[in-house]
Amino acid sequence: MMSVLIAGAVALVVAMAGTPLFIRLLVAKNYGQFIRQDGPTAHFTKRGTPTMGGVVIIGATLLGYTISNMVSGRLPNASGLLLLFLMVGMGLIGFLDDYIKISRQRSLGLDERSKLIGQAVIGITFAVLALQFENENYRTPASTQISFIRDTGIDLAWAGAGLGLVLFVLWANFLITAWSNAVNLTDGLDGLATGASMFVFGAYTVITIWQSNQSCQYLAEPGPGCYEVRDPRDLAIVTAAIVGACFGFLWWNTSPAQIFMGDTGSLALGGALAGLSILTRTEFLAVILGGLFVIIVMSDVIQIGFFKMTGKRVFRMAPLHHHFELKGWGEVTIVVRFWIIAALCVALGLGLFYAEWVSVAPA
Repeated sequence: MMSVLIAGAVALVVAMAGTPLFIRLLVAKNYGQFIRQDGPTAHFTKRGTPTMGGVVIIGATLLGYTISNMVSGRLPNASGLLLLFLMVGMGLIGFLDDYIKISRQRSLGLDERSKLIGQAVIGITFAVLALQFENENYRTPASTQISFIRDTGIDLAWAGAGLGLVLFVLWANFLITAWSNAVNLTDGLDGLATGASMFVFGAYTVITIWQSNQSCQYLAEPGPGCYEVRDPRDLAIVTAAIVGACFGFLWWNTSPAQIFMGDTGSLALGGALAGLSILTRTEFLAVILGGLFVIIVMSDVIQIGFFKMTGKRVFRMAPLHHHFELKGWGEVTIVVRFWIIAALCVALGLGLFYAEWVSVAPA
């Protein structure tokens, strides 16, 4: 437990102290955000605000994880390293996207094809490696089974190992692309995505600690309620570091934001969320825990689909938070109310997680 606390505390301090230094660097280089012309007019005042703050979130997470392991004298495990690889890889794609926007003085970065190719390369590498590194208990970081709160028994390898690997790679890439884009869409108001991410990764810190305490690998008498997750304690250290990094960054990102996380941060956090859902065997539970992200994505899907079919709009503007902006809600009001929704989704998800354990654990 101490290693988890150290990771969160170190990441918090690094992000809190490092963000203003990074802001000065970005201001000196004139690396400011560009605003889409078809967005809410109130956003035009944010033009020039430093972006790419995700660099701080990623850096603080890596330092929190590394220092925690050094202080506690433990070696990193495959699951934690794979999750960090996915987070950094997706963050790198976001960084390139942000840099193109800044260097070319426009609100559009990487084209969709290049972004999807980059996500596919990172996602395929993660998925393939996640089925390797079998430990002494014959467990790999990921499983080819579809999972809800734990593996469901629906196995993608039903038709053979080769086809199972292909199906798992496709499934993992779908999750990675979906979650990274979901967090990216949510990052439209000061502090919205950062605060919502804190709730979700905080929930995953609780889940991974619980999975560690109820691990089938370490219990003297494993029962039906134990978890088959390979490295839950290592994942808890990573999630705690992400929470601390987001917490420290939020100090500077809250309205009026002095810095934006940019695609660097949103793609990294979305990738980390997808990776966690796979490595903790909670792929569909993540849909509930990250319910706010799902709602915002669906608002965009509904808007586009309805407009193509009828030529009319359901919302004044999508994603959903912009709809409420155009209705006259203040930015802080929207952010706080959406945080409340995020917290309720997390509470529901944790409640289901615990209820499932109670239902299967021996009395």
